[in-house]
Amino acid sequence: ISYEASSVTLGVKRHYPSFLRTIPSDKHQVQTMVLLLQSFGWVWISVVGSDGDYGQLGVQALEEQATQQGICVAFKDIIPFSARPGDERMQGIMHHLARARTTVVVVFSSRQLARVFFESVVLANLTAKVWIASEDWAISRHISNVPGIQGIGTVLGVAIQQRLVPGLKEFEEAYVQADKGAPGPCSRTSECSSNQLCRECRAFTAEQMPTLGAFSMSSAYNAYRAVYAVAHGLHQLLGCASGACSRDRVYPWQLLEQIRKVNFLLHKDTVRFNDNGDPLSGYDIIAWDWSGPKWNFRVIGSSMWPPVHLDINKTKIRWHGKDNQVPKSVCSSDCLEGHQRVISGFYHCCFECVPCEAGSFLNKSDLHSCQPCGKEEWAPVGSETCFPRTVVFLTWHETISWVLLAANTLLLLLVTGTAGLFAWHLDTPVVKSAGGRLCFFMLGSLAGGSCGLYGFFGEPTLPTCLLRQSLLALGFAIFLSCLTIRSFQLVFIFKFSAKVPTFYRAWVQNHGPGLFVVISSMAQLLICLTWLAVWTPLPTREYQVFPELVVLDCTEANSPGFMLAFAYNGLLSVSAFACSYLGKDLPENYNEAKCVTFSLLLNFVSWIAFFTTASVYQGKYLPAVNVLAALSSLSGGFSGYFLPKCYVILCRPDLNSTEHFQASIQEYTRRCGST
Repeated sequence: ISYEASSVTLGVKRHYPSFLRTIPSDKHQVQTMVLLLQSFGWVWISVVGSDGDYGQLGVQALEEQATQQGICVAFKDIIPFSARPGDERMQGIMHHLARARTTVVVVFSSRQLARVFFESVVLANLTAKVWIASEDWAISRHISNVPGIQGIGTVLGVAIQQRLVPGLKEFEEAYVQADKGAPGPCSRTSECSSNQLCRECRAFTAEQMPTLGAFSMSSAYNAYRAVYAVAHGLHQLLGCASGACSRDRVYPWQLLEQIRKVNFLLHKDTVRFNDNGDPLSGYDIIAWDWSGPKWNFRVIGSSMWPPVHLDINKTKIRWHGKDNQVPKSVCSSDCLEGHQRVISGFYHCCFECVPCEAGSFLNKSDLHSCQPCGKEEWAPVGSETCFPRTVVFLTWHETISWVLLAANTLLLLLVTGTAGLFAWHLDTPVVKSAGGRLCFFMLGSLAGGSCGLYGFFGEPTLPTCLLRQSLLALGFAIFLSCLTIRSFQLVFIFKFSAKVPTFYRAWVQNHGPGLFVVISSMAQLLICLTWLAVWTPLPTREYQVFPELVVLDCTEANSPGFMLAFAYNGLLSVSAFACSYLGKDLPENYNEAKCVTFSLLLNFVSWIAFFTTASVYQGKYLPAVNVLAALSSLSGGFSGYFLPKCYVILCRPDLNSTEHFQASIQEYTRRCGST
């Protein structure tokens, strides 16, 4: 049973089946060191070990576990047995330690080579570092007595838990006062806790008495535990529970089995072994302290298992820096929120900070890659979280909606009022010259297109998407068809009826104007039905236009059906303009070229402006632009064709007479005859 051998290899039962120990395994020491590094955020370290199994295996295990926990070992080396303070080998280690730029150095070494190492550290003037000590030298005065070691920085370490053997100090002090080989201060006849004669032991004097430091007392206590473990094993094996032993012959393998099973309290300390023969005792976490007149150490925490966990009081540590601040040991400082780490070089601890792109965020579980936000979420550049997108559409209660709704409603009222006015004056020359009953068809088509505009307000639904543009396209197509045939008919009557009377009679007898309007309107109706069937306008959620918004709209604006319907209306507009232009020299009461030109020009300008806007803007107010363009077209058609006639009916009744119209025709006839 070893009281000081901590190598992990000795715990392999296949190789060392009868080995037990009262000192913790280096496996737990390495785990404790890694937790200590993590607790202070030290991820950029150097590791130095001593030659031999203790240091080499410790460095290897520490590097493996530290790397698994995200800690980078920038530099590691081994102190050879032949090393001397300041020799070429040690100077090389000091040079590499300085170049590594690590604030924290773990020294996993035996105390003999640790002294050589720190004497070299003092010679190289390596200061302002944090030194992590392994248990073999953490509380050893052999190291703390190195001249000049006070200036190297802060020393933290892992030490065997401090326990004292009762009576040991008094026992040794007794030998200072006694003759060689004599018992202690007790008389031979008195009962004494240490009454054995030790004639082969060294007799101590006051000058020869070694200092009973904490390190040696820990080793003594571990030996004390080992002896008691053997005693308890023998006690159980020999059956001595009743005061007398029941067995007189035992075998070594039987004793080994009993020692493995021991479980008892020794001065409030539980003594037992796990399956590897290791004790379940923990470590003390210590910090060196030079604040007093001489070196000391203070216990700042402890490490227990299973599982390995730390309990540290960080306020007890006196750091070497200004204002007692915890030193940092990182290759690269932490990135700002929303910045991902892009590794630069060989070590993952060395990185550059790159902000996450818009629409992505940095999840704290993976600091090296930005994650895309969900479809319904957004994030600005350099964000650590995603935000819900705001759903927007042209609502009924916005100011621009009120203005457009008021204008559209006013247009509907004017159209309705004009229909009533024309019905009241149906037999007057003005109404007859405007087309008579055909005017009601034209006014109805304008009203139908105007009603479709209400579908542009509020959240888009399937019915509103299906009807709003198709009603507008069909209604305006009917109006343009009527306007075209009306302009054509006036030109034909005044200019060509006398030249081709047969065609004119056939045109009138076969209801040519009505057939044209029906056929032209049916063509647009067929286009709209094909549009709705093949390229069905559906409510859509637009995510690409604005990163923080979801724009609700219909899918009609970019469909071939939509473009075909409006191209057809454009063709009708050109036809109406051509026919009205041909009649620019007709009698004044029949000459509508100026008004029709104004209406069609406003129509062209409105839709050109809309399509130009739609090519560069796809936001919530695009439906408002669409409504404005449609209102301009409908209002232009209504005002250009019907308002002059309403003005004559209401304000100039003298012009609304048969005599005035006949005089106008006669004037046109005389003008044509003179030419």
